[in-house]
Amino acid sequence: MRKLICAILFASYGFLASAQEIKEELLTLRLEARLDYLRNWQDGKTIKDNTGFEGKFINIRADGKITDKLSYSWRQRLNKQHKDGSFFDATDWIYIHYNIGKWAIAGGKQVVNIGGWEYDRAPIDLYECSVFWNNIPCYAIGASAGYRLSSSDLLTAQVCQSPFFTSENRNMYAYNLMWQGSHKWFHTLYSVNLIETTPGHYINYIALGNKFIYKKFALELDLMNRASAHQTFLFKDASVMGELSYAPCSKWNIYGKMTYDVNHTDNTTDFCVLPGTELTMAGGGFEFYPLAKKNHALRIHANVFYSWGKNANPGNTMQDKSLIFDIGIKWNMNLLAIKHK
Repeated sequence: MRKLICAILFASYGFLASAQEIKEELLTLRLEARLDYLRNWQDGKTIKDNTGFEGKFINIRADGKITDKLSYSWRQRLNKQHKDGSFFDATDWIYIHYNIGKWAIAGGKQVVNIGGWEYDRAPIDLYECSVFWNNIPCYAIGASAGYRLSSSDLLTAQVCQSPFFTSENRNMYAYNLMWQGSHKWFHTLYSVNLIETTPGHYINYIALGNKFIYKKFALELDLMNRASAHQTFLFKDASVMGELSYAPCSKWNIYGKMTYDVNHTDNTTDFCVLPGTELTMAGGGFEFYPLAKKNHALRIHANVFYSWGKNANPGNTMQDKSLIFDIGIKWNMNLLAIKHK
């Protein structure tokens, strides 16, 4: 107890001492929204409940630095349903982050550290996605500790509540280890994960997110393998995502994307890609930023995707012979900025 008190006093002294000279803002408050018009067909027939205008997202976000080492971030979805009647369920994240030399610690509600570039992107910046992405809960309460191996590499360990917890079983956890690398033309988001799906039962992920950059081209290639206890198979329960994008100038981004999800096992602990699934999706589109010089505050997008195969989850949008067209607009609004005195 004496050591703990000393550690808290030492940390508090560090907070106060570092608060004297801070260049970053104490608070930045932003609002982001996205509206779309969609047309969805299933084997040539219009899916009426997924066709028409839709308000996809309206989020509020606050970020800031309390001291030069202590920061915080909060993002709230204002139009997300609360599955358990809790406003906190619509909170994507709310956490504090503290830097100590090469170390960084964070606690609160965070993104569950799973590798892959599709998974890493904000939902408001995604269109049609893999079966895995559509069914994985991305946010959970927990804590993480990161160590910077070099200026280009960060290794982070995280313990958090299982994304598959239920109101009846909250005492479930996930253990995640992630490597984030940035090496000129090659960038990584790799992870190994052990996630409790039901009390005492776990599933393992090996997720390898690769990004290659060459001039105005970028290629993202995600590979994921899933297995539960005492299973050693590879690529029988797996997902692959590839996206090639071309940005001829700061105002335009043109891309093509393909995903493949398969589960040829009896792995009932995989709640994201159900046994019997083998679905391929392909498509592409463009993004136009008319205000590129204003930090991409406005975006116009359009895309079309087609999927074929079998999705064992009938609740997902993309099924066999599904075609979806989407056109929409996203904008960011800076509401408030407060600087340190």
